[in-house]
Amino acid sequence: MGVVAQGRAAITAHRADRRSGLSQREKCCVLVYRRTYSVCVAAIGFLLFLEVCLLYLPDPFTLEPLVSAENSAVTLLIWTHPFGRYGKLPDCSALFQIDGCTLTDDERAYPQADAVIVHHREVAKGTAELPPDPRPSAQKWIWMNYESPAHTPILWRFEGVFNLTLSYRTDSDIFLPYGYLIPREHTDRTPQNRYAHPLHTPSHSHLLKPRLLAWVISNWSESHARVAFYYQLRRYVQVDVFGRAGRPLPEDSGGGSVVRLVERYQFYLALENSQHTDYITEKLWNAVLAGAVPVVLGPSRKNYERFLPPEAFIHVDDFPSVRGLARYLLMLRRNPVRLRRHLDWRGSYSVHQPAFWAEHYCTACRAVRRNRHKTDVVKDLTYWFRS
Repeated sequence: MGVVAQGRAAITAHRADRRSGLSQREKCCVLVYRRTYSVCVAAIGFLLFLEVCLLYLPDPFTLEPLVSAENSAVTLLIWTHPFGRYGKLPDCSALFQIDGCTLTDDERAYPQADAVIVHHREVAKGTAELPPDPRPSAQKWIWMNYESPAHTPILWRFEGVFNLTLSYRTDSDIFLPYGYLIPREHTDRTPQNRYAHPLHTPSHSHLLKPRLLAWVISNWSESHARVAFYYQLRRYVQVDVFGRAGRPLPEDSGGGSVVRLVERYQFYLALENSQHTDYITEKLWNAVLAGAVPVVLGPSRKNYERFLPPEAFIHVDDFPSVRGLARYLLMLRRNPVRLRRHLDWRGSYSVHQPAFWAEHYCTACRAVRRNRHKTDVVKDLTYWFRS
């Protein structure tokens, strides 16, 4: 009986194993697999835990605090004050909410300065020398110039010297024009826009200004294209000329007095001393602020349209002759409805004229913070600026 019972028990166990589909050997494999799986899960869990921990640990190769380059403070040395006119350096944080900028004109700060601004006129004329060698490691030199290429001599001497360019050209490393429009809905978005002047759509009385056309000029040269243009234009219309070659300006000879003067005129001659890419100076923006329609001579119409709506100005190249331009101005004077087409755009914009040189220094400082690890050298400075 005992043997039969044992046999039956063995048969029952074997049948159970068959129902489960597992042999004894297979059971052994399952047991080993389960234990191995548990070990692997535990190992993977530990590795994940370790990785999460490492995410919150400082970089073991970084000895300094974890501060991004853009947020770290920089020192900007003003090597030469433009045109030798010394002035108090601005507080970038207070004026433009650009923090982390220390501005100095003390040459003793040269070894510690992160960047140096060099105004072209002084080093080109020989009234100042370039900063000395050896240049501190990673220090950036910034070439700053707001003259046209025709009045920017010996550029060839500075090939491969500078790391960044700061000028009115839109393709400068640091671009800041003489003026620019801000859509009215964007006026409050940046600190600089606090200084923007809202423009207004003219009333009917505004269109009927008492005088036709003014021109303010301080640098008179018979070789300039603008002087030749003026000689032709005055044959057909009255041009009131102010400055060294004409009537004296009001006692306050600043930009504000020019705007107040031009407010009495329907049109203003915004004629540049030379014609080059993006060279559009305060002459244009003074007219815009005054509410006069600027008659422009400078780069192409397409170039002006980067800065202004197409109807906001009258380009001398729009007409086959100076006489045709004069006829158009006289027609607009008699036709306020047509004149309004050149002024209706104003209600949608404000205009900002950057202050020389405070905003330029602070804008440069912000750019240095954003480019601290870039060490590119400006090549072909002459070709680029004269192109």
